[in-house]
Amino acid sequence: MSEQRVASRYAKSLLDLAEEQGNLAAVKADMDLFRQTLDESRDLRLLLRNPIVNHDKKLAILKAVFGSKVSDLTMKFLSIITQKNRESALEYIGPEFIHQYNVLKSVQVAEVTTATPLTAELRTRMNTLVQQQTGSQEVQLTEKVDPALIGGFVLRVGDQLIDDSVRYRLQKLRTEFSKNPYQSQL
Repeated sequence: MSEQRVASRYAKSLLDLAEEQGNLAAVKADMDLFRQTLDESRDLRLLLRNPIVNHDKKLAILKAVFGSKVSDLTMKFLSIITQKNRESALEYIGPEFIHQYNVLKSVQVAEVTTATPLTAELRTRMNTLVQQQTGSQEVQLTEKVDPALIGGFVLRVGDQLIDDSVRYRLQKLRTEFSKNPYQSQL
């Protein structure tokens, strides 16, 4: 079974259990921390994938890194994953859990890239735009700055992209001007 399918099933199980026990917010925070730590630590990801390292050793490392920072439910979950020899799926479980949590809570994730940092007013307008486009009540907006855009913004919501940047408009103009209007008459 692929790691992504395994991750999806484990993430769903953790989500259901956390919701049942009333610990959903705490487990969500734990999984945010877990995902961030794995994103920042290539060595930890490689260790979890390494079939040579003993499962007990991997669990001891996970307890050392996350033991005092995560809830008991999350630590027990990590323990079960290592006992089942599924440590390699852990790097996929974090993002999948967060994705399923966002679906459950109707949170729309969006990414906006601008030439300069967003002001509070523009941030509010972007949130409103995403809410209107998707019908979601809550929006989780990730902001990036790319001076190459010159001005405007690029908004990505799911698989939808709205490019209203000056760079894009200049590229369109360049393409239009590069066409030879007399070529079609020949």
